[in-house]
Amino acid sequence: MASSGLIGCSLAEDRDDPIGADSQAVVVGGPGGQNSPPGEATFASREITRDLAYPMRIVWGPDDHLWLTERTAKRVVRVRPEDGLVKPAITITEAFQSGGQDGVLGLALHPDMFKGMGREYVYVSYTYDIDPGEGVDRRAKIRRYTYNPATETLGSPVDIITGLPGSNDHNSARILIGPDYRIYYTIGDQGNNQFDRKCLPIRAQQLPTAAEVAAQDWSSYQGKILRMNLDGSIPKDNPVIDGVRSHVYSYGHRNPQGLTFGRGDKLYANEHGPKSDDELNFIEPGKNYGWPHVSGYQDDQAYTYDNWSASSPDACESLAWNDYGAPPSVPQQEESAFSQPTKEPLLTFFTVPDDYNFFDWSCGFLQYICWPTIAPSALHYYPAGFGIPGWENTLLMTTLKKGALYQVKLSPNGKSVVGEPIVHFQTTNRYRDLAMSPDRKTLYIITDTAGNASSPTGGATTALENPGAILEFKYTGSP
Repeated sequence: MASSGLIGCSLAEDRDDPIGADSQAVVVGGPGGQNSPPGEATFASREITRDLAYPMRIVWGPDDHLWLTERTAKRVVRVRPEDGLVKPAITITEAFQSGGQDGVLGLALHPDMFKGMGREYVYVSYTYDIDPGEGVDRRAKIRRYTYNPATETLGSPVDIITGLPGSNDHNSARILIGPDYRIYYTIGDQGNNQFDRKCLPIRAQQLPTAAEVAAQDWSSYQGKILRMNLDGSIPKDNPVIDGVRSHVYSYGHRNPQGLTFGRGDKLYANEHGPKSDDELNFIEPGKNYGWPHVSGYQDDQAYTYDNWSASSPDACESLAWNDYGAPPSVPQQEESAFSQPTKEPLLTFFTVPDDYNFFDWSCGFLQYICWPTIAPSALHYYPAGFGIPGWENTLLMTTLKKGALYQVKLSPNGKSVVGEPIVHFQTTNRYRDLAMSPDRKTLYIITDTAGNASSPTGGATTALENPGAILEFKYTGSP
């Protein structure tokens, strides 16, 4: 049943006005979070359900249900949008969940599902322990299930690809089936070179060798966007990079959690920056996106690559992690020192000067909430031809820290952006992903069950308004 929780929906200011679960009209929009100009679209908002177990991915299904993964419950569920009824489809007991960012992650439905072709296939990615009983050795896999409409459950598992890099951090794990009927899959840098993984090297620049591909050793796939056939094999038209054709479609990524196709089958991704420079990228085959040598633009602004794993003469293991400055033994490299060609982002959130002060007392022990980033989670393309007036040919990006939907207008050729982002639906939540109804007039946003977010009064907060929820925003018109 629909929850009676509240949704805060003041979008124009850094505060939230409570709106009840029953549908109420709200005005949304406003460039850069400023006051909304007259004539903006209005939406009715409600909370459909809550207390989901860290929902990670939401997809509108051809059965008129919302399909979700629950990362920590290790489930795939279907939710009836009318009343929030949750229908479990499968629990993946093999999935490994540690309390970190692992568990059941990505989800994609076959484009021919329910078209009478016998392709009721659902693709799920999750982390697993490759050798239980011998300590934890995480990997990730993509598995295909078949949906049974009679029992409303998933079964007949088929592993598409196994042994992919897996971690308790920066898995990324976005599955997308493209217009070319190929699987696109994002893998982050595993959270290496920071916190308790500070002594593990970032391998986003490391490319697979021919011997590794022949041995099905995918360990160098960290920090990559992959492209594969629906059976997991390597497409014959994948890019040849450094003399080797593999699943790797692009590389040099940090934590690309959003992936979408736009007009003309152009591929876009977003990814988390370190303390600044979250990125929105136009993805081209074989291109290098710079990480860890370059963050955002190659401008030597507010970022150096501090390679903790290469510390000498002091061993990395002897060092205490510091987010604001590396010890003298840790090699540091300016962005301009990286000589390989890289692809610049379409947009960053946000590039700041080299002397920017990243410490903000208002965030206390949750300093990263005050850093000039938004923590982009999902990315979706809003097409032209129907739906909400003025939204056509834009990218919609959910964000974790700001609890908002960012809308970015694309140029006619889709290779640049127009104007400033517009901020929608801002609440004190962590927005994880977005799904849209077939007419594109109703948007469904899932929220994290717990975590840290920007406080409406400034600084950081752990008090989320709608934990583990599905929020509905239904377009009601434009003046």
